[in-house]
Amino acid sequence: MAVLLNPPGETPPAEGSIAEAHEERADGGPWEHPGVWTALIVIGALVVAAYFLARMIGYV
Repeated sequence: MAVLLNPPGETPPAEGSIAEAHEERADGGPWEHPGVWTALIVIGALVVAAYFLARMIGYV
């Protein structure tokens, strides 16, 4: 009969595997989320478009 090196229910180590869990990187806050950048770009484009529209109408 084979000798069990690992207790039942545990995954045996595999050749070439890393058995340690990696630590997750901390969240970078709102600047790491693409929605913030997209919103800034859209708002900036709307401001520029509103400026040129106001010039065409004659407000500026």
